[in-house]
Amino acid sequence: MNTYKMLVLDLDGTLTNTQKEITPRTREVLIELQRKGVLLVLASGRPTYGIAPLADELQMDRFGGYILSYNGGEIIDWSNGTKLYENVLPDSVVPQLYAAAAEHQVTILTYDEQYIVTEHPDDPYVGKEAFLNKMEVRPCSNFLQEVRLPLPKCLIVGDADRLISIEAELSLALQGEISVYRSEPYFLELVPMNIDKAQSLAVLLKEKGLSREEMVAVGDGYNDLSMIEFAGMGVAMANAQEPVKKAADYVTLSNEEEGVAAVVERFF
Repeated sequence: MNTYKMLVLDLDGTLTNTQKEITPRTREVLIELQRKGVLLVLASGRPTYGIAPLADELQMDRFGGYILSYNGGEIIDWSNGTKLYENVLPDSVVPQLYAAAAEHQVTILTYDEQYIVTEHPDDPYVGKEAFLNKMEVRPCSNFLQEVRLPLPKCLIVGDADRLISIEAELSLALQGEISVYRSEPYFLELVPMNIDKAQSLAVLLKEKGLSREEMVAVGDGYNDLSMIEFAGMGVAMANAQEPVKKAADYVTLSNEEEGVAAVVERFF
């Protein structure tokens, strides 16, 4: 029996249910796990501020857990707020992203601490991102003048069919400079190159003197594939995308059935 020392959890569709909440049972199980000395890591495409309430709910500041935000673009020691690692967009691409969004008449946004910054605060898709991350929207009149560079990521939001051509255009124009992918049909992620949960977890494992064989990683989406394949025990949720299930060593219950609590009870 392997002795696992680190548990890495995706958030949406994994740790949280469809109400975006951690159930009381799951919370208790994860606090008890940390009490026993297992390192807890929350790894999500969300900005740091959008992960913080869940980290606090799980008392990760007390137990020394870690946040991997922006899909691994930042690693933060939640016991003291120290940033271990950061990967940002090249400043030079931001005007290109803004121009493309303007040309296609869709909305671009970015993040500044607890705020989502955009010229279009009333866009319903901006509202979705604000709700998901429990963040306030800070309207600006001139995006390029008012954002603080460097940026961890930008998000272009809009109807799914409107994003098809802009995704193709930016993927081609900025190939080798940034990564462009859809996290939801209406969310186009614009992130630094080589942002990847597995790569960031390799940095964290080295920092903690642990091996990947000592790590369990749980997720449901395509952006969780790399960490599920990398971990000693890669676990997919029952509600995961099919390729994620195929890549996993084990499939647990769904996020509505407290699949994370089931993982802890089985492997720890």
